Formats: sequence, structure tokens, C-alpha cells
Amino acid sequence: MSKVIIIGAGGVGNVVAKKCAQNDSVFTEVLIATRTVSKADKIVAEIHQHLPDSKTQFSTASVDADNVPALVELFNAFKPELVINVALPYQDLTIMDACLETGVHYLDTANYEPLDVAKFEYSWQWAYRQRFEEAGLMALLGCGFDPGATNIFTAHHAKHHFSEIHYLDIIDCNNGDHGKAFATNFNPEINIREITANGRYYENGEWIETKPLEISQDIYYPKVATRKSFVLYHEELESLVLNFPTIKRARFWMTFGENYIKHLNVLEGIGMTSIVPIDFRGLKVAPIEFLKAVLPAPESLAENYTGQTCIGVQAKGIGKDGQEKVHFVYNVCDHAETYKEVQAQGVSYTTGVPAMIGAALMLQGVWKKVGVHNVEEFDPDPFIAEMNKWGLKVDELAGIELVKA
Repeated sequence: MSKVIIIGAGGVGNVVAKKCAQNDSVFTEVLIATRTVSKADKIVAEIHQHLPDSKTQFSTASVDADNVPALVELFNAFKPELVINVALPYQDLTIMDACLETGVHYLDTANYEPLDVAKFEYSWQWAYRQRFEEAGLMALLGCGFDPGATNIFTAHHAKHHFSEIHYLDIIDCNNGDHGKAFATNFNPEINIREITANGRYYENGEWIETKPLEISQDIYYPKVATRKSFVLYHEELESLVLNFPTIKRARFWMTFGENYIKHLNVLEGIGMTSIVPIDFRGLKVAPIEFLKAVLPAPESLAENYTGQTCIGVQAKGIGKDGQEKVHFVYNVCDHAETYKEVQAQGVSYTTGVPAMIGAALMLQGVWKKVGVHNVEEFDPDPFIAEMNKWGLKVDELAGIELVKA
């Protein structure tokens, strides 16, 4: 039915490709493009091994996603209908530029972040709205889990449970164990930049800045555990408070264990998390890039990972019946089960599956609107139905306040 290019062959790219192979009635031809083509070749070999009945045809190519002419050449040669970008956030704009030049629709899982500034926001990509509209193309931003499914959960709250959402809390728990002294569950460079930056939350029309990991509370994650959780800034807050203007406060919470924080504090204290390049044997190297090179690759954690993730959205406000209400929508994902299915750990799985779902909805015309859009702008019902179909069961909990004021 459709030809697609996946850019990126890390943990998330692996999941996206294998879920596309499972959904072969929609994805007929897939090209996996990455700087190190051997990583893409490995994914294709595993698809042939574990999904031998898939009718999806796979190929691979090497590409520098920082290079617009190289991307344009690749897109023109393969002629995809859609590009699924699961490369680094630094590369979002070059890939969007190539899509505009070649007439290809676009989807990503994380918003643009400059390489030299630890700051991520949608303004750079929202600035492409008019260009995508004029080209008759659609760009879907942040279609992973958080952002992505969390935006969909918020839209579900608004459509089915609330006439007004007043307080929104997005909570993310990884209660897993990978057996390593210290490792990150997705790209170390992005993960560490995100955690060591100042936190931020929205309240009464203003953004309140906090010190890194300054605000915390114990939160019960259904079916998983009670874990200490910390406020940090996450990109979906930016679009959600615009698209749901009744929100008075919006926060994002994530769990970190004491051991993780201890290692991170030491690394930060000796300068290893810095994004400012230093001179090293005649080369300009950012310490965080060196740290990324010595830490375990996120995809390498999958085989022995145990435990679960729980990610969800709590909303408080005025229900459809006019009464005050609290409601929670969430997913629990098991690391060992995702490894059995697609040879990936749960954090990669929860990001990759929504990317495939969003791409399928675009290709089938279920979600179709030219311009640049965030996922909560579309009907959440078909997305949640697909989550339940493709391995991310959605649960709901009514009347219990998990996150306190």
C-alpha cells in the first residue's frame, strides 16, 4: 500500500521497522536509512528471522541526516510517501527541509533541539506550518509515547471525560532493571541533557522554572510500584496548554532511582555532562558526546531487562456531568515481553509502536491535514484502538488521585 523511509536504526528504529513488518497490509516497502548501515542491516536480518511471513519488502541505505542534499537524493531515488524520523532531534529540521523539497510527508517522535543549546521547544518546527500547507504536505510532530501517546491520552480525557481540564499531570515510571551500574534507556546525550536542565511547569498562564529535580513526590503507578518522581520539563506540555486552554496547571513527572541520580551527580560534577566542546588532542569534543560513546547503547540493554514501565496522564477538572472529577489513563509495558516480541526493551517499544501507528493513520487517510500538527489535534479514538491492537494496552482508573497538588 505505501512506501516509507525510516531514518534511524537505534532502539526505536528497530521497533518501528518490526512493527511495520507486522502491519504489512499498510507498509509494503520500507527503507531503513542511517549513518551506520550495518545497524539497519542487522534489523532487516532479524525481521527475516523472527517475522518470516511478513510481506513488507525491506532495504537499507547509508545517509547523513545532517545533509539536506544527501537526504533529497535518497528521497528522490526511493520515492516514499512518508518519512518516519527517529534520528537525533538535532536533525529534525534538515529532514523536514528535505521532505519539503521532495514532496514527502513527515513524522517524528521528539521535537527539534539545537546541538549547542540544551533547549527543546516546538517553535522551530511550528515555523514550518505555512511551508507545509503550501506544499500540500503533513508533518506530525512528537508521535512517540511522551510526547505522543500522552497527548492522545489528554485528548481522550477531553473528548470522553471532561468538559474542562484544569490540572494535568503526566507521569512516567520505568521500574525496570537492566543490570548495569549506569545506563540510559534512550540516547544518552538527549536523556542526560533533558534531566540536567532546569525543570519547568505551567501554572496560571505562566511557565515556572525549577532547579533540576527540585520538586518530587511519591506516586503510585498502577500495577507497578510506588516510586519517587521528579518534575522536569517535557515538550508535550508546550502544545497541550495551547490546544487545551482550560488547563490551569500542567506538570511532567519522571522516576529516577537513587543510584542513577548519584552517578549523574558525579558525572555532572566532573564536567562529563557538559555540551560545551573542549580541545582534546587537537579535536573539539563535547564531554557528553564522549560519555555517550562509553555508556552502553540503549538497544544493548534489551536482552536481560526485567520489570515494567507505567506511563499515563492524570486529569482533574469538570466532568461531562458538570461535577468535579479526576481520571487517569495509562499503559503498562513489560521489558521482557517486548524483548520476546521485537528484541527491544520497553522504553524503545513504547516510543516505536506509536510512531508506527501514527504513520499508518496518516497513510490510510484517517489522520489527514496539511500543515504541521501535534497529535492531540486529531481524533484520539482510532489511535487508542490501534494501541490496543499493536501491543500497548490502554487502561483507565477513575476517581483516584495518584498525583497530589
